[in-house]
Amino acid sequence: MAVALAAMASGLVSAVPATAAAGAPGATSSVDWTDCGTTNNPTVQCANIDVPLDYSEPDGRRIQIAVNRIPATAEHSQGPLLVNPGGPGGSGLGLAAYVARSLPADIAAQYDVIGFDPRGVGKSEPALECKPGYFDATRPDSVPHDFRTFAQNISRAASFAVDCGIRHEGVLKHINTRNTARDMDGIRAALGAEKINYFGYSYGTYLGSVYAKLFPERVRRMVLDSIVDPTEVWYDANVNQNYAFDKRFKAFAAWIAEHDAAYGLGTDARKVEDRWYEMRTDMRTEPAEGVVGPAELEESFLPGGYYNGYWPAMAEAFAGYVHDGDEQGLLDLYNGYGKVEGTNGYSVYTAVECRDAKWPRNWNTWYKDARKVYEKAPFLTWSNTWYNAPCAFWPTRQLGATDVRNDDVPPVLLFQATDDAATPYSGGVQMHELLDDSRLVVEEDGGNHGITLGGNACLDRYLTEYLADGTLPDARRGADATCETLPEPQPAPAASEKSERRTAPDADRAAGAELHRLLGGRP
Repeated sequence: MAVALAAMASGLVSAVPATAAAGAPGATSSVDWTDCGTTNNPTVQCANIDVPLDYSEPDGRRIQIAVNRIPATAEHSQGPLLVNPGGPGGSGLGLAAYVARSLPADIAAQYDVIGFDPRGVGKSEPALECKPGYFDATRPDSVPHDFRTFAQNISRAASFAVDCGIRHEGVLKHINTRNTARDMDGIRAALGAEKINYFGYSYGTYLGSVYAKLFPERVRRMVLDSIVDPTEVWYDANVNQNYAFDKRFKAFAAWIAEHDAAYGLGTDARKVEDRWYEMRTDMRTEPAEGVVGPAELEESFLPGGYYNGYWPAMAEAFAGYVHDGDEQGLLDLYNGYGKVEGTNGYSVYTAVECRDAKWPRNWNTWYKDARKVYEKAPFLTWSNTWYNAPCAFWPTRQLGATDVRNDDVPPVLLFQATDDAATPYSGGVQMHELLDDSRLVVEEDGGNHGITLGGNACLDRYLTEYLADGTLPDARRGADATCETLPEPQPAPAASEKSERRTAPDADRAAGAELHRLLGGRP
């Protein structure tokens, strides 16, 4: 459905003809939808939209962007609502159905909820797939205790960059946030809409702000949840992540200590941390079940930094190893939370981030910064360094980050948790300052990444009111509105007696778990 030219008294809008809006250069003029529904999502429709590979040559090579939609069913549509789960490298096809199911039915019915795989991702063509087997276990220890380990990690990162350049020569330099934003405008044009509504999580917040910078007149409403600091794209953002994830890991250790009756790892959070690092040391010489070495162990526990609903499973595997030498529990945890299947998502992640902005080309800068941060924040620092290290060797020229400061876009609604590790709180504050007349809703003491439609009724009320008719909280100094975070999870019933402490309703926890599976990790 197209977005309307005039608002109705109810706050809804009427449709406009498909010819209402000209597209980006070379954009497709229409969409050929086919049914692709499932048992859980029977109304989903799918299509492919052609866009230029290179927007400076709109009549040149075309690529395909995979899109889907859950059609509006209300009499009057508010137009397309494009959704993005972050990444970069995340698929938005699954998120569209989740958003349509999770919004109040009367609100969802007013929008065509549109998911898409950004260029290079998933079902879009061509899809990037660099260095197959790159994440196969067992990988080198991320912490370079000796020169051999350091050299292995450097070699892996450089080889990934080289392989990407060889496999995707001619495509790689066109995989970046600005082009993805232009593709979004191509989707808008193909849908025949004057404007779009947009809902982005994590990296999707930066993507949304770049779209708003390039096409401010084509934004109707925009929601950004768990916000990238656009002034730190991308090297500084990843350095600062290391401190935030370490703080979140300490919160996990404190939670385990609080539930010593369930896990028996002690009541001193610092000693719980020490025991985890001792377990990590064990993995260096004897990987669990021959698979889970230190690198795999870090990846297995990293999702707990994004979503505390994973803490009980992680604590059980941790305790099982400490008390009983149970390696199978760690392997199960790795297979469920840490194992990476294929390299498509990571290939697009590196392609976008390495191309988007300036990265140090001198490895001494990386090494000096990592050593400095590791002294205070050891949990993720070296793992995150190597995760981004291909950017030191990336075969394409680096662009400059987009200045997203914007006085022309309509009011944007921002959501941010104070203790978010992946996109720290300062990013929400910074985006709030850069987007004129935006509103910032803060989840106090919340540490999850991706907080709307995850079970917090207070946050979701602000979201649905905005999507219903554009209602925003009143502007105030600092945060414009605040919500309490959900209660922390409880140990699994089999692990302890039921606690008297209140817990979030099971339905809320289920919603949070499903959302975070769709969002994945690493913004």
